[in-house]
Amino acid sequence: MPAHTNDDTPRDGTDGARDGSAAAPDTGVPAETNASAETNASAGTAAPARTTAPSGAIAPAEAVTPLLRGIAVLRRLTEAPGGTLSLSALEKTTGLARSTVDRLTATLARMGHVRLDGRDVTLAPRLMELGNAYLAALRLPALLSARADELADELDESVSLAVGDRDGIRFIHQATRRRAMSLSFRIGDLLPAERTAPGPLFAAEWTESEWRRWRERRSADPKDHTFPAVPPCEHPTPDEDFARRTAQAATDDHALDDQLIEPGLVALSVPVRDPGTGRVACVASVVSHTSRHTAPDLRAALLPRLRATVAAMEDDLRTAPPPVPGPPRAGLATWTGASKQELGREFVESLARGLTVLTAFDEGRSALTLTQVAQATGLARATARRALITLGHAGLLAPAPGNTFTLTPRVLSLGFPPLSRTSLPEIAQPHLTALADRVHESTSLAVLAESGEEIQYTARASTTRVLSARVTVGARLPARATALGHVLLALPEARTQGYALVDEELEAGLRSLAVPVRDRTGRVVAALNVAMHAARRTAAACRTDILPELSRTATLIEADLSVAGRFVHVPPT
Repeated sequence: MPAHTNDDTPRDGTDGARDGSAAAPDTGVPAETNASAETNASAGTAAPARTTAPSGAIAPAEAVTPLLRGIAVLRRLTEAPGGTLSLSALEKTTGLARSTVDRLTATLARMGHVRLDGRDVTLAPRLMELGNAYLAALRLPALLSARADELADELDESVSLAVGDRDGIRFIHQATRRRAMSLSFRIGDLLPAERTAPGPLFAAEWTESEWRRWRERRSADPKDHTFPAVPPCEHPTPDEDFARRTAQAATDDHALDDQLIEPGLVALSVPVRDPGTGRVACVASVVSHTSRHTAPDLRAALLPRLRATVAAMEDDLRTAPPPVPGPPRAGLATWTGASKQELGREFVESLARGLTVLTAFDEGRSALTLTQVAQATGLARATARRALITLGHAGLLAPAPGNTFTLTPRVLSLGFPPLSRTSLPEIAQPHLTALADRVHESTSLAVLAESGEEIQYTARASTTRVLSARVTVGARLPARATALGHVLLALPEARTQGYALVDEELEAGLRSLAVPVRDRTGRVVAALNVAMHAARRTAAACRTDILPELSRTATLIEADLSVAGRFVHVPPT
């Protein structure tokens, strides 16, 4: 058994890993890498020497217990309404000691993956960088999503892309319609294969052991309680029905969902095949409801158009240039070490380093060896190896040819579904609140209204002063009379300076300073301001005291927006 390096040394019951068995092969992960929601390592205050996942998999002796526990916390938050749970609820649902929950959440907050608000813990947009790593390494959303969006616009129906995830399917792209009855599934949501249109197309390629695993899951959970994205199945269909649908899908090369998820929902799916292997790379689906189409009508009316889009998608896969790897993120190991030095016991270094391993993967880095992971993260080889073993046991990565590892769709289970519906005001709100607390003035976020002549307030944080700027979210004001408007209209002075200062133009005594907020492409999508009574600060004092804080806040919002908007459209309002 290899000796621990300094960065691997267990410090206490929750920061380190267990030892006690022979080392696993240097480039391997356990044969069973498909643990479901979490392992029993996340239950109880003292982990046993070996822990078992709900699927029956036993955690390897070298698995990093704090990493498994942190994954369990993130999955509990993912399943919670709004991505929020109280610390006491996390303690109850994970079975962990409160002190352990406090340390895990403090570490996740330090990483920007969750936000702590009193006794509540909420998923934060930066967590999406883990799912982004999987989607970037997969490449399918980048190559195919435009085709899906075009089809959705043409048909005026929702279109989705899904990949197989064990005996389920997981969405990697959604192009939904804005209407009263529309698709509510999110990117990263997991659905049982037998209740979907894509499921039979993936099942047509299952091995006998995969079919056996599916039957075991059906027997253990006949009503699909382990799939929170779908309503419980009150009347499960016999296994033979799904086998029949699978055989039919293999013959037809398409499949239908006739209200299997819930009454009224129908879907038509066609496989998108990998040009190199001929296997299903993903499945494209058109989703509607029975007030617009019956399932047979959906097939008759839309199958030819869906097939044409899939053929174009397969051409895109065939002609896509090889991915060009971007530079790996630098200084991650140094950052985790510095955080440990600063926060001491409250920072669980092995959790932070384990999650860091997921971000080593990206476009052009879809399959990495142990050595490449260590180099990309700056972690010691032994540390990276144990993290890979742990992540494999949690089902987040799998061994691949050439002694490499790849991320699995299950990475999307770490917060991506609820965060994929986050709007810009929701991203900005905690930053606005923190800014208002620091400068003791009201602050707001606004976008340019459709007319181009007004601004619309979309988020704000007020101060406790008796005299303060008071506007309500949704209110509109003339763009040319406000600092926010000057920035959004890119007026010459604001464009040159990078900010706008408006002094008593909208109202006597009101002084306002604003800066732009840009998306990941550099386009101005909103503006951020601080407004105050002119008697409290001179214009010069606004520039020296307020502008640095305002610019810093805009930078923080932009960083979150960049992560959230990499594969997801972030609504500006």
